[in-house]
Amino acid sequence: MNDDTTGQPSDAASRHTPVLLQRCLDLLAPAFDVENPVMVDSTLGMGGHTEGVLQAFPHVRVVGLDRDTQALELAGRRLAPFGDRFTGVHAVYDEINDVLDRLGIRAGVQGVLMDLGVSSLQLDERDRGFSYSADAPLDMRMDATTGQTAADVLNTYDERELARILRVYGEERFAPRIARAIVAQRARRPLERTGELVSIVRANIPAATRKTGGNPAKRTFQALRIEVNGEIEVLERALPQSIEALAVGGRIVVEAYHSLEDRAVKRALAVGATSSAPPDLPVEPETHAPFLRLVTRGAEEADEAELAHNPRSQSVRLRAAERVRPTPDHLTPRQTGRRAA
Repeated sequence: MNDDTTGQPSDAASRHTPVLLQRCLDLLAPAFDVENPVMVDSTLGMGGHTEGVLQAFPHVRVVGLDRDTQALELAGRRLAPFGDRFTGVHAVYDEINDVLDRLGIRAGVQGVLMDLGVSSLQLDERDRGFSYSADAPLDMRMDATTGQTAADVLNTYDERELARILRVYGEERFAPRIARAIVAQRARRPLERTGELVSIVRANIPAATRKTGGNPAKRTFQALRIEVNGEIEVLERALPQSIEALAVGGRIVVEAYHSLEDRAVKRALAVGATSSAPPDLPVEPETHAPFLRLVTRGAEEADEAELAHNPRSQSVRLRAAERVRPTPDHLTPRQTGRRAA
């Protein structure tokens, strides 16, 4: 965290290094070879990827979405030199088509970039409660203006549901034991601080397991953050809408940081890149031909140079695809009438 002596956050550029920036630019570049291209940065954060796009492609306009008002403010200051080439919007990325409609962008965009998970800002701001390394209120909301907090989840969900969340979203082997301890602790006094949760997790994970794999609370914090912000549900709604927002020739680039996210991305892209015709048909009907072309081989990871430059890229999995034709009617998401141009 780079704070000045007044205690106010320093500028976004000094606090955030975008993951796999050059690779994202290279993947998006072919889609921008048109007149007046538009890209949606669905997870603006502190604006590092958008700044890279605006610098590399002087003819591109970017619409940046983020549910975090603090991130929008910091990114807005960072991107102010680009004038009206950048538009920041307070929104969650499953609202992409509503945002584009409000802005009058109805012909399809040339790029969609999604850098998923928790942002550098949220991790570094201690009072947000995302980090297990500093004691803070149990909040974890990406949009601090609305919704339930991590404390609400911990103090109101029953033991079985807590165990399910820790097991599914955190892939925590000791989820039942941790959930049981949380319920026992809150019977004495409601949980309010991240330090309390870290202590519970440490006490309920075997000593031998605590010696490897980093902080033992990491998986529990990840699971709570995902639940508080509805991240998987939002992503599963956002992916088909984002693909539908692309014009023909447009590209979607997604960076995921854990297996649940990456599986959702892989499934969504596979739907578009696979024929929807029954396998026993002798000739594939045109309406069932793939409408996406995968432009990465599986999920790409950070190389040694990227890891040295940006340690937070360690778990990234990048996938990308290009829109090659409009979505057939039988596969068009019902929640949007947007069609590829």
